[in-house]
Amino acid sequence: MAKIAPISYKKLVRIFELEGFRHRSTKGDHLIYTKVGISRPIVVPKYEEIPVFVIKNNLKSAGITRERYFELLKRP
Repeated sequence: MAKIAPISYKKLVRIFELEGFRHRSTKGDHLIYTKVGISRPIVVPKYEEIPVFVIKNNLKSAGITRERYFELLKRP
């Protein structure tokens, strides 16, 4: 299985948007995304490279599997 690597916040935001999350607000340099049925908001910091632990925590909170993450990552 492929290894999750750091990516830019723009790519991570795109993945969550493709999965149905909508931008709710911005606090400082953090973007807040929500989706109906998901109890916790997803917080994406505006970093050049998002650390792997942040990506994994957000995927877990969003209910997105590793396989689905890599499918969405391949989309343009």
